[in-house]
Amino acid sequence: MSPTIYTIMLSSLATGTIITMTSFHWLMAWIGLELNTLAIIPIISTLHHPRSTEAATKYFLTQAAASAMILFSSMINAWNTGTWDITQMSFLPSNTLLAVALALKLGLAPAHLWLPEVLQGSTLLTALIITTWQKLAPMSLIFLSANNLPPMILLTLGIISSVTGGWAGLNQTQTRKIMAFSSIAHLGWMASITSISPNIMIMNLMIYLIMTTALFSSLIFSKSKTIQDTTTTWTLSPTLTITTMLVLLSLGGLPPLTGFLPKWLILEELITQNMSPLALMMAMSALLSLFYYLRLTYTTALTLAPNTLQMKFKWRFKPTTPPALMAFSTLAVFLLPLTPLILS
Repeated sequence: MSPTIYTIMLSSLATGTIITMTSFHWLMAWIGLELNTLAIIPIISTLHHPRSTEAATKYFLTQAAASAMILFSSMINAWNTGTWDITQMSFLPSNTLLAVALALKLGLAPAHLWLPEVLQGSTLLTALIITTWQKLAPMSLIFLSANNLPPMILLTLGIISSVTGGWAGLNQTQTRKIMAFSSIAHLGWMASITSISPNIMIMNLMIYLIMTTALFSSLIFSKSKTIQDTTTTWTLSPTLTITTMLVLLSLGGLPPLTGFLPKWLILEELITQNMSPLALMMAMSALLSLFYYLRLTYTTALTLAPNTLQMKFKWRFKPTTPPALMAFSTLAVFLLPLTPLILS
């Protein structure tokens, strides 16, 4: 794809998200979602390979179905209440349909099966866009309609997603599929807190975006598509090896690192609302996710490749780690001391 066309597609992608995030009318929100979907289809299928074409088709069908459901729910609400305002969704059946549509749009379990397949069929850079930027528009709709979405449905989607994201990720060897299930698990945490505290959900989303961008940047820089590929990261850059290890542990939610902050606040809020069994299940599901993050950490930083390399240190040819990667990695690891500032 030529740089001009790629620039047009990326700008259309950004425009679609911004239209959705800034609109209060359901038709404008739907137009933004459709523009967003249509812009990313050529980006997914840039490889001109059957896998990427299949991924683009799956993505288009699921997103188009979810957008149609969102439009249908808003039409039912407008029919019954006479308003197209996003914040005035007061008709229960349309709210239920909207929650299901947004779950399909984001890839929340049990409507998650398209996400790992789409990521596996696209490049690492495209997978980064799908797991980060593409979550902004649906999450903004969830934030705007948080007061009206059925809490039981959101809590159920949250617990199923966090358990599925942890459990299904254990069996994967491809880094893109692992990141897909990681995304499902993190979105489950966000869904579970939405109806209780939307502000914590937004904070969780921002931290998730920072950590996922940092890890994907590391994978792109080291060209690691499988777990076996991560074993040669140490030959590329010692700095990259250490930062990747810390970002992985942060994604797992270990206490001294940034990733512990959203999990800590969400569990605290759930317990405050007398949802201790739900909080316990969420904490246990985080252990499942932590297992495959630790496995990636082990292969990245603590093992050597099983084969003998002819050229031992690749860092002689790539001496500099990209500044953007270092910036995101620093944020993904050292934000926990800012907790009081964030809460205030």
